[in-house]
Amino acid sequence: MAEHNELGKSGEKEAVEFLRAKGYTILETNYVYDRAEVDIIAKTGKTLVAVEVKTRSTPEFGDPQDFVKPAQIKRLVKAINFYINDKDLDLEVRFDIVAIIKNKLGKRIEHLEDAFYYFE
Repeated sequence: MAEHNELGKSGEKEAVEFLRAKGYTILETNYVYDRAEVDIIAKTGKTLVAVEVKTRSTPEFGDPQDFVKPAQIKRLVKAINFYINDKDLDLEVRFDIVAIIKNKLGKRIEHLEDAFYYFE
């Protein structure tokens, strides 16, 4: 596996543990619908949270959360809408980003709640 893929997978595992420690219930990881993959689907209270995990080894080219583009957001929304209907859920929905910078100097995890909105 390429080094950047390994970094991404390890970041996703760390994000799961981070969210669990904050009291979130993890419902799915790497949920795929159509051409979208939702890294983590979690629940907190009466809110379903779709979490995009962005892991980088350096902030040199921008913060990890800056790499979530409009087309990806549109696919994530479509996937979560399908998930809610498929599971017959009646929950509020929120889109979060867990941004991780991880390198020899250490690790920084930032949880951005309500990171983006999507309106058609």
